[in-house]
Amino acid sequence: MSSEANAVWNECLRVIEQHVNEQSFSTWFKPINPVRLEGSSLTIQVPSQFFYEWLEDNYVQVLKLAIKSILGANGKLEYAVVVDRGNSQNQPYVVSFPQGNNTNSPKKVQKENNDNKSPFHLQSLDNDMLLQSNLNAIYTFNTYIEGDCNRLARSAGFAVATKPGITSFNPLMVYGGVGLGKTHLVQAIGNEIKNGPEDKFVLYVSSEKFVNQFMDSIKDGNVKSFTNFYMQVDVLIIDDIQFLAGKDRTQEMFFHIFNHLHQNKKQIIMTSDCPPKDLKGLEERLLSRFKWGLTADLQMPDFETRVAIIKRKMQSEGIYIPDDVIEYLAYTVDTNVRELEGVMISLLAHASLNRVEIDLALAKAIMKNIVKDIETEVGIDFIQKTVSEYFNIKIDDLKAKTRKKEIVTARQVAMYFAKEFTNHSLKSIGYHFGGRDHSTVIHAVQTVNDFMETDTAFRNSVNDLKKKFKMRSY
Repeated sequence: MSSEANAVWNECLRVIEQHVNEQSFSTWFKPINPVRLEGSSLTIQVPSQFFYEWLEDNYVQVLKLAIKSILGANGKLEYAVVVDRGNSQNQPYVVSFPQGNNTNSPKKVQKENNDNKSPFHLQSLDNDMLLQSNLNAIYTFNTYIEGDCNRLARSAGFAVATKPGITSFNPLMVYGGVGLGKTHLVQAIGNEIKNGPEDKFVLYVSSEKFVNQFMDSIKDGNVKSFTNFYMQVDVLIIDDIQFLAGKDRTQEMFFHIFNHLHQNKKQIIMTSDCPPKDLKGLEERLLSRFKWGLTADLQMPDFETRVAIIKRKMQSEGIYIPDDVIEYLAYTVDTNVRELEGVMISLLAHASLNRVEIDLALAKAIMKNIVKDIETEVGIDFIQKTVSEYFNIKIDDLKAKTRKKEIVTARQVAMYFAKEFTNHSLKSIGYHFGGRDHSTVIHAVQTVNDFMETDTAFRNSVNDLKKKFKMRSY
C-alpha cells in the first residue's frame, strides 16, 4: 500500500462518511484497502466479487463524489477484486474492474466501444483481438462444483479444454434447465484454453448477439467481414443455441461457419435448454451436425452438491455459517444453482446490513421472501402449525422420534399436505420433519391415501384441513 494512495483514500473516507450512516460506513467502506495511486487514478482492493457488486449497485454515486472531490474532475477509481484468497503456497488471485462498469467482465478483456466501427472490419488477428473473448474470469473449473448431476459434462469439458479440437467431443453440446451452470461450465472451458500454453482465439457469444451481429453486417454490407472474423476463431462458444430457431438466414450463415471450423479442427461448444433431438425450428442439417460430437446434460444438483456449493460460496466470501444453516438451505432450495446463489447473496446482505450473525432463524426469515410455496403462506411451517393445532399436539412432536399413534398419524398427515401444497422435494420434506428419509415421506403419503379410502372420519378430518390450506393459498 503506497503512502500516497493511503492518504488519498483517507480523504475520500472523510467525504463518504458525511453521506452514509455509521453502520453502512463500517460495513462497506472500512474493509477497503487502497492499493496504488497512478496520476489521478486510485485503485482500491475489495475482499470479494459480491462486495464489489454491492458497492457498484448501492454506493457508486457516493464513491464518484468522493473521488472527484479529492482527485478533481479527471479522478478515476478502479477496483482490485480478490477472486481467490490463495494459501501459503499460492498468492491471492486478483482481477481489476473500472468503476461504473458492473458487467462481471475484468478490465483485461474489455475494449473501448466505438459505435462508428464495425466489430468485423479486421481481417487478421492481433494481440488486441485475442483479448476480445467476452469471457468472465470468475468462471473456472476450480469454482465449478462437481457432482453426480454434472460429472459427465464437466469431465468432457475438461478434456476439451486440455485438447481443443482434437478430441471426439467436437462439437460439445451442454444442455439443461435454467440456472444449472451451463454458462459457468462452457466459460470455464474457454478460460482454461485461453490461459493455456497455446495462443488460441477463444470467443464466447450468445446466440442472440450472434444474430444481431449478423443482421447488422447485412445492413452495413459487411457480411464477408463478419464471416471472415468468425472463421478465424480457434474455439467458438455459443450460448443458448435454441434461439436460432426460425431464423433461416442466420442458420445458413452459422452452418457455413460451423463446417469451416469443424473441418479445420477448431473447437465448437454450444449450450441449449434441451437435447438436439428436441430442438424445434432448426434445420435438420444443423441438428445432424450437433450430434457429431458429445451431448451432455446438466441435472438439478443433489443435496450433497448443494452443500458443497454453499460451502464454496461462503468460503470465497470469507464468511462462516453453521452447519445447520447450510443443511437448511441445501434442503430447502432444491431447484437450481442460480436460485441457491440468490438466497446466499440475500442472506449475506441481510447479515452485513443488520450486523447480525448468520443463524437458522435468519435463514428461515430470508427464505420466507424467496421460496414460492412460502410466499403463498402455505409453507411447511404453516402446515406443521395448523396440523399440530388440529390434532392438539406440539409442533416439536411432529419432528420428534416418538412412535405414539396419535403423533404418527398427525405427522403423516402433515407430510401428506407438505407434498401436496409445497414445491419441496421428498428429501426436503423429510428434513423438516426431524431429518427423516424420503422413503418415510412416501410411506406417509400412501398411508394417508389408504386411510382416506377406508376410514370416513379420518377422510373428513383430512378434508377439513385441506379447506384451511386452500383458503390460505388464495
